[in-house]
Amino acid sequence: MRFGAAVLRAYEDPFTVEEVVLADGPAEGEGLVRIAGCGMCRTDLAVRRSAGRSPLPAVLGHEGAGVVVETGGTGTGLSPGDHVVLSFDSCGHCRNCLGAAPAYCDSFASLNLFGGREDGAARFTDPTGTPLAPRWFGQSSFAEYALVPARNAVRVDPALPLELLGPLGCGFLTGAGAVLNSFGAGPGDTLVVLGAGAVGLAAVMAAHAAGAVSVAVDRHPGRLALAERFHALPLRATPTGLSDRVLRLTGGGAMYALDTTGAAGLINEALRSLRPTGRLGLVARLHDTLPLEVGTLDRGRTISHICEGDAVPGVLIPRLTALWQAGRFPFDELIRTYPLADINEAEHDCETGRVVKPVLIPDGRRH
Repeated sequence: MRFGAAVLRAYEDPFTVEEVVLADGPAEGEGLVRIAGCGMCRTDLAVRRSAGRSPLPAVLGHEGAGVVVETGGTGTGLSPGDHVVLSFDSCGHCRNCLGAAPAYCDSFASLNLFGGREDGAARFTDPTGTPLAPRWFGQSSFAEYALVPARNAVRVDPALPLELLGPLGCGFLTGAGAVLNSFGAGPGDTLVVLGAGAVGLAAVMAAHAAGAVSVAVDRHPGRLALAERFHALPLRATPTGLSDRVLRLTGGGAMYALDTTGAAGLINEALRSLRPTGRLGLVARLHDTLPLEVGTLDRGRTISHICEGDAVPGVLIPRLTALWQAGRFPFDELIRTYPLADINEAEHDCETGRVVKPVLIPDGRRH
């Protein structure tokens, strides 16, 4: 079949929306999904800075949502017409997958970051027959259709606004999952969130839904205003003195901190702002060594990386949609939609901070 997709052909080039070819339909355990909307995540954009580690040309996009068109085999658990949110890929049989920790799948990097499953490589090309890197994060959903492992697809209520749900598969799942799963935050807990982007603001919303108090740290007044709207205490990021201000705001320090920036200075400030036995979680990828200052890990404080919010997507995504339906997780207020043809405008707006979460709509609608 042939359909439109946004192709990245070179690291420094704009996306081009062109026709691509899928050689055959879904194999055993797969589903073909017509994409209703796909969020743009900074992980997609980081491919430009991957120094050749991600193969091009490729169709990116890993926050897709859509309608199942066709399934392969009888054991997928999916049926044509199902509304699904697409999340990250995992093997399903390694120790971590079997232990309900698919974000730490032994094959996570090979399945998600470097082109997808080898058996799908020859099935996805441009009209000249040039292979396209297959199934970024198990989906490659900057497109009208995506071929996905059924394991990636989470069924959702057809009454939900399907075109807006894709970011629940990664960005919003990561921030909310860190709070609800990794930290298990609840009433009486205090959380510091460094960076009020899509992941950070999802963490703020989840903290409020869980009854915890959050402090949002950012350098942009507009993002702090958004965080305050979602019930966080806003705090302007400064080069020094941040931990002292957090200690005063929280009456002695936070139990948890979530860093979405990857900035060493802020990470050290966050550690100093924790109470004894407090925990700092990192979700941003570090591009250099992280020097920890003397005393930051004293008194039982810990630091760890959190991948995909420690989520089992089939459990957390329905929880988040239920919170949205109850008015307690208003993620849709962070979204601006763009036609797929305007993907380069969406990328510019995302990179410059003009929009928190762009969502690309293949049928060309915008709001």
